[in-house]
Amino acid sequence: MANAKQVLDVRVTKGMTTAQSNEHQRRWTEKGWGRALEIGNYDPTRERLNFEVVTGGKVRPVDKSRSIPERMAAILDQRGIKDPNEGLAEPKYRTVVNFIFGGSRKRMQELAFGSQQVDFEKGADNTGVVRKKEIEQWAKDVYAFVSGRYGEQNIAAFIVHLDELNPHVHCTLLPIKEDRFAYKEIFAGKDKYEYSERMKQLHTDFFAEVNTKWGMSRGRSVSETGARHLTTEEYRRMLSEECTTIEENIARHQRALSAIQADIRLAERRVKGLATMVGNLEKSKAEKQAELSAAERDLTANKGDAAELEVWVRTLEKELQGISEQLADKQEKLQTADRQLADLKENMSAIGQRTEELKAEAYQYSRDIHSKVDTLLKDVLLESVVGEYLNLSARMKPSERQLFDGSLVQSIAEQGTQVMHCATMLFLGMIDDATTFAQTHGGGAGGNDLKWGRDEDEDNRAWALRCMRMASRMMRPAIGKKPKR
Repeated sequence: MANAKQVLDVRVTKGMTTAQSNEHQRRWTEKGWGRALEIGNYDPTRERLNFEVVTGGKVRPVDKSRSIPERMAAILDQRGIKDPNEGLAEPKYRTVVNFIFGGSRKRMQELAFGSQQVDFEKGADNTGVVRKKEIEQWAKDVYAFVSGRYGEQNIAAFIVHLDELNPHVHCTLLPIKEDRFAYKEIFAGKDKYEYSERMKQLHTDFFAEVNTKWGMSRGRSVSETGARHLTTEEYRRMLSEECTTIEENIARHQRALSAIQADIRLAERRVKGLATMVGNLEKSKAEKQAELSAAERDLTANKGDAAELEVWVRTLEKELQGISEQLADKQEKLQTADRQLADLKENMSAIGQRTEELKAEAYQYSRDIHSKVDTLLKDVLLESVVGEYLNLSARMKPSERQLFDGSLVQSIAEQGTQVMHCATMLFLGMIDDATTFAQTHGGGAGGNDLKWGRDEDEDNRAWALRCMRMASRMMRPAIGKKPKR
């Protein structure tokens, strides 16, 4: 368990589709299961082990009688809260927060199945596998964490999946505070920096309150630990794992996009075919109604043989009824196909958006890594230069050593920390503080013959170099004084 880490992922959406709900609840038909098995690693023989946690932290089988959107609607109706997206042509408000809770695969499998032999290959038969109490207690702890933090009344679904490769929780939360949707107030904060800090704190609190007792570590990120505090091997492994995760996420989302695009093409053909059928049936119905009206007028006006007309009217009525039934059936199927197509397009939009976010994260991550490596290399370079100077200086003749008197290299080598501190204050415009610091640390505070102040067209690098040189000069001892060692 030493390497077991917790997983906490947050996805915010403007609602939940029926397709998403069906996936969480496994409300699939036989055909739906077939499609799921084609694109995902699900085990139908372990689906019976899935469960959900409900009010009061009770564990029960997954309730499939109502979809999650129906559950959310019932919660809002019961509390008299209006969905702000209701009636809008395009949803614009973030009304659903989807959490995924879990951990490292091996640890989660231990909690779920203990020491049982489970075959995780596709098509395996695991009908003899039973669910362990540990996974239920862990899930109840997570449920208590979410309830305490965001309100139990706001949890629309808390479903635990044990039929996939890595056991995990899907928690559907309504971001409601004081009977109103308040996503920004609860989660986002005033800007992306506050959001980032809140998410980091959420990870920390989740570890402290739940996973520390379940043998999982919080995990560390480059931004929080700084790569220089890791060994070279740890750093290399961490970078490899993080980059692989980002790349795998992008690849998985792209595969999902391809699959959805194929489904959309099929759905569009189905909608087009049904629309054509509906159009033809409506035309046939109109024609048949016109024939029936004409026959009824002839019958009323005693035109032609009355017995034949009556037979013809009954025939037309029967044919019209058959067309109407076909039309109603095709119209219902067209409505269903339209909804399915809309759900697919919504899913494609959401996955496409997340894919672009992941690409942006990968790009930013790459930039951050290069920046940190650049800083690390500069630190190593500076330390190496100073070390080599000190070694060489010790072997130099006095006349040779005088060549470096007053140089920046000598100042950094002999008073590196003080020079850097003084230069930092100069760079920030804290002239008086820099002068006081230099004087109280044995420096003569430089002289007044050096032009000081930043030029209007001076870039950061040039300004930083002048600050370093000035700090070096300020830290030199006054004439007649010996430098502090």
